[in-house]
Amino acid sequence: MAAPPSRPAAAGAPVLPATPAGAQARWLLGQLTHLPIPTPAIEEHFASSFLAEVPPARLNEILASVGPLRLEAVRSPATTPDAVSLVASTAGGERFTVQLYTGAGHLIVGLWLLPVLSPPKSWAALDRELASIAPSVHLLVARLRRGACVQVHAVDPAAPAPLGSAFKLYVLDALAAAVAAHRASWGGQLRLSEAVKSLPSGTLQDEAAGTRLSVLQAATAMISISDNTAADLLIHLVGVGAVEQATRSAGMAHPGLDVPFLTTRQLFVLKLVDWPRLAERYLSLPAPARAGFLAHSVDTVSRRELLAAAQSGPAWTAPRDVDSIEWFGSADDVCRAFAALLAASRRPGLGQLARVLEVNDGGLHLDPKRFAWTWFKGGSEPGVLTLNYLAATTAGATYEVSVLVDNPGAPLGASSTVQLLGVVSGAFSLAAAAPGAVG
Repeated sequence: MAAPPSRPAAAGAPVLPATPAGAQARWLLGQLTHLPIPTPAIEEHFASSFLAEVPPARLNEILASVGPLRLEAVRSPATTPDAVSLVASTAGGERFTVQLYTGAGHLIVGLWLLPVLSPPKSWAALDRELASIAPSVHLLVARLRRGACVQVHAVDPAAPAPLGSAFKLYVLDALAAAVAAHRASWGGQLRLSEAVKSLPSGTLQDEAAGTRLSVLQAATAMISISDNTAADLLIHLVGVGAVEQATRSAGMAHPGLDVPFLTTRQLFVLKLVDWPRLAERYLSLPAPARAGFLAHSVDTVSRRELLAAAQSGPAWTAPRDVDSIEWFGSADDVCRAFAALLAASRRPGLGQLARVLEVNDGGLHLDPKRFAWTWFKGGSEPGVLTLNYLAATTAGATYEVSVLVDNPGAPLGASSTVQLLGVVSGAFSLAAAAPGAVG
């Protein structure tokens, strides 16, 4: 589906971009005025991978809870045809952040509708809001000075916790090192195989085996839509050892917790195939023996077996070994990872790092009059949610906020992402307003 040209708009009125994602957002906003959307129309505009998780009836329920929206602002980088982020409001004045992502065939593969909440106005209020989300919470608010993370405010920032897909920052760092050493190039070609295909998030797993894409395309997908197959392709490109080295080089305090460094496919196999017996066998082994087990008992699981386990096994809605089969790091570690990537992005040939990390701001939408750019990487699985940001003010200061929350005993509430976004937004505002925050 080709994107139609933008319609003329009144002076100063927001205009959706003439991109595939912009076209789908325009269609969706139009549909909100006469719900429910017929199932055939939904199937024409949404990818099957999305509808497998959010069936048409459920999608209409969600959209009905929001109702018609008036476009207030478009906040997407100009170079992101497959993503659009906007702010819209209801007739009653409730405001929403809407993030939409398109994939193969320009179909919608991701959609977020997040209420815009008033952020906490003090550090004490922020800490109370954070503590209400999960039994285990970790926060770092820091300012980067000469490449180091200088703490502004924190809650248990040094304790290792599940990272979810924030581990992909280390894959990106390992890739940057490979590009700098001429062992890889942004334009180098990768080939998709059935053996490397993972499960969503992302869209690459739905492409045909043999599909080719550039290293830059894989890196962008890995960060912007958290594409798991793209991450695994890049891990295979640089090698697991290189990613483990990146955790050490970036200053991770306890890098041994991520040895062996799992691919997303390996994590899915361990948590879906013959659950929980296969996972128990893995965890019973000493760390040095686990890599061999992955090679002989996990990597040998076929794509068909993995899909069958995902589709026919017990629904994975409750936490599964989030304290033992995951990627681990602290809020302090994530800040150091961002600092390493920022330093790398300023070196010759590595400017693409900034472009990759700026595609998706994670729904934060910092005031562009106060903040010049935002980097984001989050992560989640049942019982785990992390949001991690690096942003520079127009006055020249750079701040980092990492929030890691988890509950090994129960899934997190549906409102957790919205609450965490409010915490992060408040943290940036409070940090930038602190004495000495200018320049």
